[in-house]
Parts: sequence; C-alpha cells; structure tokens
Amino acid sequence: MYKIRYIGDPVLRRATKAIDTFDKSLETTIHNMIVTMHREEGIGLAAPQVGYSLKLCVVDISSIEEEEEPRAFINPEIIDSWGEDILEEGCLSIPDVRDDVSRPEGIRLKYFDENGQPREESFDGWMARVLQHEIDHLNGVLFVDYLPPFKRRIWQQKGLLPEKF
Repeated sequence: MYKIRYIGDPVLRRATKAIDTFDKSLETTIHNMIVTMHREEGIGLAAPQVGYSLKLCVVDISSIEEEEEPRAFINPEIIDSWGEDILEEGCLSIPDVRDDVSRPEGIRLKYFDENGQPREESFDGWMARVLQHEIDHLNGVLFVDYLPPFKRRIWQQKGLLPEKF
C-alpha cells in the first residue's frame, strides 16, 4: 500500500509529531502500514519509513512468537528498561544490512492503542527489541547509528550504506 523510504531520505531523520486525533484516517493509515509491513516481510514498521512524520509504529512478530498478532503503538514512550541483549537487526529502510546491536532486553512502554485508549505495558524478548527499533525511527535514529565506526565503514565499502546518512 505504501512505498518504503530508504536510508538517505530526510524523513527518516526528522522528529515525528504526536498523534492527537484518533479517527478513520488514522485507522486507515494503521491498516495500510500493516499491509505494507506484511508485503515487505517485515516484523515492524514506523510511520517515517512510509513517509509520515507521526509517532506511530506497527509490529507483528507472529512469525517468531505464534501468540502475537499485529499491533499498533501510538505515541509510544519507553519509561523503563532493564537488562542487555545483543542480537542481529535489519531494517526495511536499509536493505541487505544486518548487524549486531546491543539493546535493553526488557522495556516498560506507555502508549495509546488504535482506539485512543492509554496503555502501559511491559515487553521483553523480540517484542521489546522490535519496539525499541521502531521507536528509534520515531526519533530519527537508525540501527546503524549504534554500530561502531569500523563496522559502518565495512558496510559503506560494500556499497550498502551511503557515506553520509
């Protein structure tokens, strides 16, 4: 439904705006983001990745954890975190680049659901990781920003990362 924006597109580095209207338009945007995420075989997608500077992300890790279903997180804010975990990450906006990233293994999140209801929930494992990755997008941060300079240079030398991003 939407086109994915790739590294180098300025929308990926912009600060996003909080959502304050929960209407049919938002419902349509969420639906189209989920369809786009599934089409691209992703497990998470943030609004900037499809050109919207909004504090909105969708996650579907059902391919990893069967009991999970697609979910939308509106105006998400991490209010606590714990532990550390290093896992390989990739990103629909940075094709063919995958590398290890250290992140907290668990988070406590404040957000609104698609009905405008405030929620507070704890997550760990893959859901915590994907949420942190997507929330980074909402703040103009890409997973490659966490890589040490020598690893970024390797990806640049392979032609998979631009010199400036």
